[in-house]
Order: sequence, then structure tokens, then C-alpha cells
Amino acid sequence: MNIKIAGGRVIDPASGLDQITDLYIGDGEILAIGDAPEDFHCDELIQADGQIVCPGLIDLCAHLREPGETHKGTIASETAAAAAGGITTLITPPTTRPIVDTPAVAELIQDRAADAGFTRVLPMGALTQGLQGEQLAPLHALAGSGCIAFSNARLPIKSSLNLLRCLEYAATFDLLVIFQAQDASLAVSGCMHEGANATRMGLSGIPEAAETIEVARCLLLVEQTGVRAHFGQLSCERSVQLISAAQQRGLKVTADVAVHHLILSDEQVNEFDASLHLQPPLRSALDRAGLLQGLLSHSITAICSDHQPQDLISKQAPFAETAAGLSGLETLLPLSLTLVDRKLIELPQLIEKLTLAPARILGLDSGSLMPGKQADICIFDPEESWVVNTETLRSAGKNSPFSGKTLKGRVTTTLLGGRVVYRKH
Repeated sequence: MNIKIAGGRVIDPASGLDQITDLYIGDGEILAIGDAPEDFHCDELIQADGQIVCPGLIDLCAHLREPGETHKGTIASETAAAAAGGITTLITPPTTRPIVDTPAVAELIQDRAADAGFTRVLPMGALTQGLQGEQLAPLHALAGSGCIAFSNARLPIKSSLNLLRCLEYAATFDLLVIFQAQDASLAVSGCMHEGANATRMGLSGIPEAAETIEVARCLLLVEQTGVRAHFGQLSCERSVQLISAAQQRGLKVTADVAVHHLILSDEQVNEFDASLHLQPPLRSALDRAGLLQGLLSHSITAICSDHQPQDLISKQAPFAETAAGLSGLETLLPLSLTLVDRKLIELPQLIEKLTLAPARILGLDSGSLMPGKQADICIFDPEESWVVNTETLRSAGKNSPFSGKTLKGRVTTTLLGGRVVYRKH
């Protein structure tokens, strides 16, 4: 189908394009920008006046809960929510049940995503078998079955020698390793940031050192092995400083931050609201400022949702006993746009953090609207307001601390490979 997207503000970080123009799509690809190609016949016209047209968002961390926890979400439900949020590519952690440590599980996830047809889903493979931190998982076979990167999630690899051997093997085949840095022994009993607020509430805290010690250890081993490495969902200012220093030394390391860590701090954790029980926890206001500074200085390369849907029962218990995480696919874009409203970042730079930058981290040939590229496109109205609630969230996980809040910025159309997969009614 040939599609013309007319009159939108087209922002393409890859080419630096930012102008009101038309976009032409055919055979699943971008055909042209501006003037129509010769013999172009329009099958569908999408009017985008007053809207932003940009590459589809690429989310570096989203738990889909399938296989294993389909009462919290399914690949079909969560990819439908992603499409409604303008996301066309999702990266999923290996923490499914069974764990993504065999090609069969990796292929199952991708097949079910293809059957649903809403977004591309690229799984991370387990770095160690069963995420136990002992034996190396079959990385080469997993990469051959579509795993885009490898991680042990937040589960520990206690032996630095074991971790070194894993990184050496990954470096040999130029595989990307993603760290979600946390020292399990320091974080074991905590449920929020260790600080005055945790003390006031009588809750066990997770110190910043739980993250920074592990970031430092991993960086030293990355330097030793030369592996391509990415640090996901940083929460501490000190972590950003460590990453920045490593980048200045020439290490091939990148980092991302979950958007809610740029918006909220542990000061908002009050009245034992379980929707704010997150992993990693919300840190101090100074940490939040440090994360924002890292984003602006490009030490932090990308923004993600860190989507962790939970069922209702999982959030109905005393704060420390509830399941951690929030539902974030549909709020990723509007929450990110608040940074533009606060004049902390320009819109084209923000879109780059959500599209081209994640693509480059992963080595994907996407995140661009240049002719010849696959037509993964997000069209959104930056001025339209909507209320976050159980009716407006398509995700099976309704666990959002922004529930009841009015957010500005709403996706109107999402295209995947030149096919409309979401349209706001």
C-alpha cells in the first residue's frame, strides 16, 4: 500500500531534517520526502497538520511477561500498548519463564510478536545459563536465533572471573552486553532509596553504592576485554560520572535512563503508594538532576520506559511486599515531552534519544526517515492532553504512578513497515 503523510512537522534525527513537509511510503519503505516520486499513486492519505512525524520509538527495556507470567501481560497486549505509544521496536529482558537461554525461547517470543503484528520484539539473551551467574549461556546460538544483546538482568554474577570470561566470549563475536547494574548483597532487603524518606517511613533502603559498585566493577572488566557494553536504567548521579569518565577514556560504553527517573525522585514516595515501588528505586533529587545533566551531556545516550507491568494483586500489599515496577509504554513519549516543555531539551534532540540513539546502540539500521529505510513511523500531537487511567492504558498492567494525571502529547498513528498498526479513534 502506498501512503502519503501530508503536512506534518517531519523530524528525522539521522539527516537533521526538521520541517513541515510530506512523506511518501510504499512497499514498507520510505520512498521520498517533500516531492512525490514519479508514478506515485496514493492509496491512503494521512493528514498530519499540526502533528509531529518522526521515526518509530525504540524502547531499550520492556518486560512483556510472556512466556511465564501471562496474568500480568502478554506479548499481544503489551505490543498493542507499545504501538499506541508510538513504539515500533521493543527490547525484552531474558527474565521470562523459561529464561531466554535457549534458541527455542528466543524464537517463541519473536514468533508470537510477529503473529500479533503490532511491533518488532527483539529479545535479550541470558548471559549465563538460567541467569544463575555460573555457566556461560550459548551466546552464539542465541545470537543466531535473533537475540540482539545479552544480559544477566539484575541477577548477580558473583564471581568476577566468571563475568570476565563471559565478556571475553562476547567480545570475540562482537556481541553487545547490557548491564542492569546492582550489587545484590547491598540491595537484598531494600525497597526504596536509602535516605531520609526511607528512614521516616521505616522502610529498608537500597544505597546508591548498590548500583555504583557494580557499575565500577563492570566498567573495569569492559576495559579489560574491549566488549561492546551498554548500561541500562541508571538511577544515580555517581553512575553517570563513572560512565562519562569511561567514555572519555575511549571505552565503547553507552547508557540509558528510564524516563520516570528523570521526572520523579524519592520525595514523591509517600503514603506507602505501591505504584512508586520501583526497581531500580527512585533516587534523590540530586540524583535526578545528575541524570538530567548526563542526558544533556550525552553521557546518557537514550531514554527507555523500563516497562514492568504487574497485576492488581501484586500491588495490593504492604509497600515492601509488593512487586516492583510500573507500566510505562504508553507514557514514555508524553513524559519525555515534559522535558521539552520545561525547556531542558529541544524536541529534535529528545526524539533522537528515543529513536536513532537506541538504534545505534543496538546496531540496527532503523530510527531514521531517510528514503530507503523501513517505514516505522510515529505521528503524534504534541499539544493533545489525555488522562492516564485504566481505560486509556491498553497495557494489561495498570500500575502507573501517573494514574489520574493529565499528560500532554498523544500518538495518533503508528506505522510498522509501512502498515498502520495503531490509529487513535
